[in-house]
Amino acid sequence: MNRETRLQALSDFLKTKRSKINPQMVGLPTGTRRRTPGLRREEVAQIAGVSTTWYTWLEQGRDIHVSTSVLDAISDALLLNKDEKKYLYALAFEEIADSEFTLEQETLISPSLKKILRELRNCPTIITDRRCQIVGWNESAAHVFLNFEIIPPEERNLIKLLFSRRELKSLAVNWDHFVKGFIAIFRTYYGKYVADEWYSSFISDMEQAYPEFQQFWNESEVSSAPELLIEFRHAKAGKMVFNLTSLQVQGNNDLRCSVYTPVENSGTEEKLKRLMEIFEYNDYDFEDNGSRN
Repeated sequence: MNRETRLQALSDFLKTKRSKINPQMVGLPTGTRRRTPGLRREEVAQIAGVSTTWYTWLEQGRDIHVSTSVLDAISDALLLNKDEKKYLYALAFEEIADSEFTLEQETLISPSLKKILRELRNCPTIITDRRCQIVGWNESAAHVFLNFEIIPPEERNLIKLLFSRRELKSLAVNWDHFVKGFIAIFRTYYGKYVADEWYSSFISDMEQAYPEFQQFWNESEVSSAPELLIEFRHAKAGKMVFNLTSLQVQGNNDLRCSVYTPVENSGTEEKLKRLMEIFEYNDYDFEDNGSRN
């Protein structure tokens, strides 16, 4: 992400967050009729204790000096959560994480992580890298979602698959809610790896190909590990309900483990077991999957 793109991302983020705050939420009177939703720039500046001109320049994406104390005040004024605050800092200070990235490096899954995948037999589990490329999955994930083995490795991007694969779009009952959670995670990576030009290119391609992606992306939601209750309508197993827990894997590789735990007393685990008993992948070696890479 070059400087111009980074500052534009900062500008878009601040505008979006400002538009979502009603005056009452921060103790201000509604006042006269507002032409646009949310707070005015001068109101944010007032709450944060900075000049309106300075805040306007920041929101316009001008390359100006910022300090941690001022960003803290703006974060409070915009009611940002912990993840959103980290995202703001990354864009404002250009905190450049290691931008070197190769598929071979990021797809090295440790033996212990492979074992975790095998042990979570009744919990569909997917491992993704910092670009949301799927680099590992277990047998139950292949049965609930799709057999990722049939998709070329370079095309196994979770975000893109959620929009491009018809079987995934029809799987979640509340698809919008489901997808937004992953886009919120993707945005945390976008802010963290500001030096990686791949993100800008990928986002541009997605916006052109999928208008729904552009709509969700413009909402500027940020979350490092959202926990969601997901209801699926599986083509063969019927209704299945999972708790989704997204975990960051500690280590040099910036990997994420998304675990779908069957909700108790929902019949989901029993349906999953039957599904796995009926359908066998004769040419699929899940023991080596960890998966496969």
